[in-house]
Amino acid sequence: MKITNIKLGHISIPLKTPFKTALRTVNSVEDVIVKIETNTGHVGFGEAPPTAVITGDTTGSIIDAVENYIKKHLIGLEIENIEYIMAKIDSALVKNSSAKAAVDMAIYDLYGQLYNAPLYKLLGGYRKEIITDITISVNDSEEMARDSIDAVNRGYKTLKIKVGKNPELDIKRMKAIRKAVGYDVDLRIDANQGWKPKEAVKILRDMEDEGLDIEFVEQPVAAHDIEGLKLVSDNINIPVLADESVFSPEDAVKIIQNKAADLINIKLMKTGGIHNALKICSIAEIFGVECMIGCMLESKISVTAAVHLAAAKKIITKVDLDGPVLCAEDPIDGGAIFNESQISLTNKPGMGFEKINGIAYI
Repeated sequence: MKITNIKLGHISIPLKTPFKTALRTVNSVEDVIVKIETNTGHVGFGEAPPTAVITGDTTGSIIDAVENYIKKHLIGLEIENIEYIMAKIDSALVKNSSAKAAVDMAIYDLYGQLYNAPLYKLLGGYRKEIITDITISVNDSEEMARDSIDAVNRGYKTLKIKVGKNPELDIKRMKAIRKAVGYDVDLRIDANQGWKPKEAVKILRDMEDEGLDIEFVEQPVAAHDIEGLKLVSDNINIPVLADESVFSPEDAVKIIQNKAADLINIKLMKTGGIHNALKICSIAEIFGVECMIGCMLESKISVTAAVHLAAAKKIITKVDLDGPVLCAEDPIDGGAIFNESQISLTNKPGMGFEKINGIAYI
C-alpha cells in the first residue's frame, strides 16, 4: 500500500451551543481535513482544528505545512514503513503540531486498513468501550447549574467545568453546580491557564474548604510556568492535571520529574499525532502517572483517532472526548460510535470511516 496523493479540505459543523472557556468562545467546528490516497484504492482521513491560542496553528498554517512541507516527503512511501513515515513527518518542519497530527492519524488509519484490523487492536487493544465526561462552558452560575443538570439527566457521571474567566465568580459557579447535581457526580475543573499561581492556590483551597469535592484541576496556570504549576501542586490537595504544559514526550518527562503535576493530559493536536502520544503513554507507564485523553473542538474524524488510542492503552484512565456530542450534526459515516457518555469502537479496519460528508476540498 503506497501513498499516491494527499488532499486537503475544509469542514464546517455548527455547535449546539457556544463553547466558552477562559481563552475563547467558539460557535462552530471549522477544521482542516487531510485525505491520503493510495495505489490500492484505500484512503485514510485525518483532521486538524485551527486552535491558535493553544497550539499556534491557524487554518492557513495547517494547509501550508501539509501542502508545502510534509506532502512532498510522503508521496511514494509504503504504509508498512510507519516508523520511517513518522520520522519524515516530524523532520519536515518544526512545531505545527496540529498539521502533523492530521497527517499522522490518516497514516494510522491506513495502517489499520493494511493489516485489516481496527487501529486500537494494533496499538494495544486494552478495551473496546470508554466513558467520557462532558464540558460545561463558562457562563453565569445559574446557567451552568442548569447545563450540569441537563448533562446528568442525559447520563453523564462526570462533568468538566470551565473556570478561570472571572476568579471571583468561580467558587460561586462551583457551589451552584455541586448543589444542583449532588455528590454522586464527579466534577473536574479546567482553568485553561486562567489563574496566577498564588491566586490558584487560594481559589482551590477555598474550594476544598467549601467541600466541593473536586476530582482534579486542569492547567490552573500559564503553560510555560512550570514552577507555578509545581507551586500549585505542592500547596493543594486537589490533584493537578497538566494540559497545555505538555506538548511533547520531553515535556511529559519534565513535568513528571519535577513533580509539577499529578496527571498528564494527552491531546493529539499537541503531540503531533498518535506516534508521539504513544511515547507519552510509555513515559507515564514507567513513572506510574495516569493520563487523560482530551480533544480540542473537533469533529468525529480526529476524535475517533483519540478514541482508538484511549481504548488501546491502560494508562489512559480518564477521558474527555465530548467534541462530537457538542456538534449540532454529524457528517461522518462510520468511525467511533458516540452515545452520549458511552463511546464504542467497531471491528472495521483502521479507524472505521465509511464516508465523510460535507468536505470542501481545496
